[in-house]
Amino acid sequence: MIGGIAVVLAAAVAPPQSPSDPVLEAPADEQEGVPLVMSREDATLAIEGALDYLIERQNDDGSWGDDAPTLMELGFALNSFRAWRMATQGIVCMALLAGPETPDRRETLDAAAHWLATAEIPARDSDWDIDYVWTALYGFVGCVHLLEDPRFADDEDVRRRANEFFAILESHQAASGGWAYYDDPPFNVQPTWATSFCTALVLPALDRADGVGLEVDESIVQRATRYLELCVVPGGAYSYDLSPVTRIRGVESINLIEGSLGRTQVGNWARRELGDRRVTDEVVREGLDAFFREHGYLDHVRLRPIPHEGFHANAGYFYFFAHYYAAKAISLLPEDERADYHARLRPHLIKTQRESGASSDFLDTEYLVNASTAFLVLALNEGLPSREPKGER
Repeated sequence: MIGGIAVVLAAAVAPPQSPSDPVLEAPADEQEGVPLVMSREDATLAIEGALDYLIERQNDDGSWGDDAPTLMELGFALNSFRAWRMATQGIVCMALLAGPETPDRRETLDAAAHWLATAEIPARDSDWDIDYVWTALYGFVGCVHLLEDPRFADDEDVRRRANEFFAILESHQAASGGWAYYDDPPFNVQPTWATSFCTALVLPALDRADGVGLEVDESIVQRATRYLELCVVPGGAYSYDLSPVTRIRGVESINLIEGSLGRTQVGNWARRELGDRRVTDEVVREGLDAFFREHGYLDHVRLRPIPHEGFHANAGYFYFFAHYYAAKAISLLPEDERADYHARLRPHLIKTQRESGASSDFLDTEYLVNASTAFLVLALNEGLPSREPKGER
């Protein structure tokens, strides 16, 4: 899934692709070559196509996809498929919030928010596989985004669900201070393991929670912040997880900058959002410059079906996660620097978009296509002028 399916059968192969399936069409841009920069107008067109795709594919109950297991993901608990689907719902809600409102989009957003707030939260039904933490991470982030929007500020269902997601995060914060979606022995309610990027992605939402009336214990934020800080590796990388001695095994380590292209962006963004003065503009620039300089490692692995099979243990599901937080990092820079960086980022997103408006970076399962498409909207939207205030609920 986005940001993290860590175990799939090593012998897995891509499913047959039918030319008639619009989700599996190859984007023309990748066949004909990709420009170095693209305009805001290109971004707007791509966003329109992606949002149209999401509107067309929404289920009657406001959700996307289904809970059916796939042959590409054998070995996971049944609730994991529901967990990935609900995590995607949070990301899609964020994308719908970001786009300009139309009657169709508003109707889609209202139904999506209602499903996120009222559908049953997946349970843990495995020892090592705790993917419902992934649900809690992006579910909580999505709910905070909703509550920050005037259209949902007074939605008590969303507020109640945000508190439910937070309760999972509170009980599943590792002793080290971070979060992850898998665990190691001995298995208990509190996991033994955490990753830098899971911790980083939720920290700003936890920090802003009091602004929307959510009660978050400050010690939880402090422990998570400290965990993320300890994951910083000299040279601009963030270690995948925290070890007493950072694991750098050979020239293709996941903990070198080439394996940290996405973690660096989300880590720098999160720390800067929380006021860490050590994350200066220069630190953000260096992370972004590495992202573009080493981007071939992300291109190489996108759509490969085996996790971490790329150089520096990159995985396909890092692609859109990395680009969204690269866009967030760009927006931290002085305003006069942002346009050039966003122009360079757009081609790497738009080149992945299919004629249907959808995108994907790992498996062509519905939750991944929907999450990838939503991340594309969010990343491209970061580089557009501020939207007008949203309508009243």
